[in-house]
Amino acid sequence: VADLWLVYSKPVPANGRELWTLFLQCSCITAVIGGLFYNWMFASLEYPWRLSVAMTVSFSLLLLLTLFLVHPARCVFTMIMPTLGTKQGRKLLLSTCIMIVVVNVIPNIISNMKTILQVIKCICKNSSDSLLNSTALLGTASWEFGDAIQETGHAINIYRPMNGHFQFSSLKNSSWIYQQMHLAGEKIGRDFLAVEVLVKDSVRIGNKLVAGFSMLYLCFESTWYLKNYLTNFRFDNFYITKKLEHLAVDRKAAHLLVGPPKNLIRPTGMKLSREEVMLCLVQAMLLTVALMLMLVVVAMDHFVFSVADTAERKAAQFSMVPVTLSIEYRVSAGAKIGILSSFLKLFRLPYEELPLKDFKKSYHHYLIFSSAHCGISPPTPPDPSVLLVIGLLFCILYATVFLGTYAHRLCRRIAGSFFESWEDKRALYLYKKLSRKHKEG
Repeated sequence: VADLWLVYSKPVPANGRELWTLFLQCSCITAVIGGLFYNWMFASLEYPWRLSVAMTVSFSLLLLLTLFLVHPARCVFTMIMPTLGTKQGRKLLLSTCIMIVVVNVIPNIISNMKTILQVIKCICKNSSDSLLNSTALLGTASWEFGDAIQETGHAINIYRPMNGHFQFSSLKNSSWIYQQMHLAGEKIGRDFLAVEVLVKDSVRIGNKLVAGFSMLYLCFESTWYLKNYLTNFRFDNFYITKKLEHLAVDRKAAHLLVGPPKNLIRPTGMKLSREEVMLCLVQAMLLTVALMLMLVVVAMDHFVFSVADTAERKAAQFSMVPVTLSIEYRVSAGAKIGILSSFLKLFRLPYEELPLKDFKKSYHHYLIFSSAHCGISPPTPPDPSVLLVIGLLFCILYATVFLGTYAHRLCRRIAGSFFESWEDKRALYLYKKLSRKHKEG
């Protein structure tokens, strides 16, 4: 393995055997990366398979030529690998969490909201139908009350009143109301479908943009690191490396590394510098904000399901409300109606007094708010596995925050193995800096 790494990190192969070894190494790396790139394009970003194959072939050929011919590009690509497992891996996992929420949670929220709207539509339809039917009850009551009023008039031959029935008119045709409610329901359904499609499309496009930007940023970050490593001795130069230890022993200054200063750390140790701790805390806070937003969406899913389930159950329980219409007309005891009594008394003619009859009757009706013909789809409960998967993924995400620090140290070791002569100069610079501080102290 050490020999293979030596051939891979050399600027120029020493002979034909090393040249063929380097070509095989680059070919194997390209094949693996090409397969992962195709799966990422086709499965994760959902590009068409023809486009995914074309882009994978082009990318693989370009990567093979670049790795085989350009030594600094080979170093940059190698430094991308540990970063891909931490920073870019964290972004990919976060993107996966977002896709899980979009694919599993948001459609469930919209489905349960449709159930709530179906309950409201059913209640409106049945209640309006029941109210329209109640107008027939009012018509019957008014007609019978009019009959009671005319009974007295029919018993008298001298005077006959006009038609005593109440004229009660109502809307007989309810199809227009049903049509308007159906159109409103269809419009709301189309609006919800449009929102669902818009959210899914926006997330897909956003994932593609973030993925492309992240890959470009990874290349830029590794290139920027290598550029600073090769041009600035002070850049990322606070590690007690093997070269620094050998240099101190050769110059009989091993005491400089005994009880190292606070700003120096060993690249293979677990200790984190103050800057590394602050960077990890900032990244952990950003992840916490993203976690809170996702938990809000999941909580909304549970809340909407609870409302939909309650609305469906309550609508079935209070499906019928009894309504009673009572008409009571009472006359005080002994009251009578004298037909033309004053006129007949004046001429002392005989007359007949008719008693006034009471009217009392009740009419019963039921207001129906729900029925079995409504076709309400049952609410869909939230999937408990979604919350479990999101929790596990975020545990991995928090772990990658701290692993990113050690990946950064691995990038420095990779750069040092590709440019050993420059690593010697950096170790010499740090040794002189420590010697100067020791003399001043």
